[in-house]
Amino acid sequence: MKYTLPILAATGFLFASYTVVSSNQPIPIAPALVEPASAPFTNFIAGAGIIEAKNESIAIGSPLARLVSKVSVKVGDKVSANSPLFYLDDRDTRAELTQRQADVAKAQADVLVAKVTLADTQSLFDLANTVTDSRAISGEEILKRRNALAIAKAKLESALALVEQTKAAQIQTETTLERLIVRAPIACDVLQVNIRAGEFASTGVLSKPLLIVGDLSHFHVRVDIDENDAWRFDKNAKAVAYLRGNRNFKVDLELAYVEPLVVPKKSLTGDSTERVDTRVLQALYQFNPQQIPAYVGQQMDIFIEANDASSGS
Repeated sequence: MKYTLPILAATGFLFASYTVVSSNQPIPIAPALVEPASAPFTNFIAGAGIIEAKNESIAIGSPLARLVSKVSVKVGDKVSANSPLFYLDDRDTRAELTQRQADVAKAQADVLVAKVTLADTQSLFDLANTVTDSRAISGEEILKRRNALAIAKAKLESALALVEQTKAAQIQTETTLERLIVRAPIACDVLQVNIRAGEFASTGVLSKPLLIVGDLSHFHVRVDIDENDAWRFDKNAKAVAYLRGNRNFKVDLELAYVEPLVVPKKSLTGDSTERVDTRVLQALYQFNPQQIPAYVGQQMDIFIEANDASSGS
């Protein structure tokens, strides 16, 4: 028994020492799940890029606030320019068009009546003018017939103007009817559909577009080049892109164009309230989407070669 307490005290001391020593050991760094891409050039400019459709993604809106009667496309469809994307409810507009057509028909009939009236008035006036005996017809009667002829001519002009007015109203209604068919602005692919038949399509700029379309025949990569590296950028330099998540997917890029306006950089989160970090020059490169399994909106790691003269080496 006399050795029990010393043994317990020694055991406690050893355990406490082990705990202190082990807790001070550095935590081992977890290995990266995916090895990051490395530049294939000695001197280079690195930038983050995001894949876009050839003509950028187009957010399709509605010209009029109405119910959607039919959506004629689905995600992944390829459509030609002016192909219908969705239809808005047009029942009241078609009823209005029928009324406009009836107005045109009535106005044209009024023109025929005005022409007959004018011809009759013209005949009576001509008959009065052929009478040589002043006792057969009074001067007052001739004046009345002259005035009646002028009134008939004015009524014919008014009837003709009314025809043009009703035709213009009909064309306006037909234009409205045509606008109720929302069509593709270009030959494109349907990237996203956020509207269904029976839902209400609002006008204006929406936080969630009704449809998103884009030309996927070629991909563009919008590269943010830090303004500190903008002076090193050469439009004729080689550029490569690596797909985020797998550096084995590599593609050579061809410069499409450079936006000459330096703009605030936005973190590539896709959110409309992205944080502004610095200012960047945006260069757009293009590549064939069949080269790698990439998608619009995906991020890429971009490396642009910088020669010794531009890099100051």
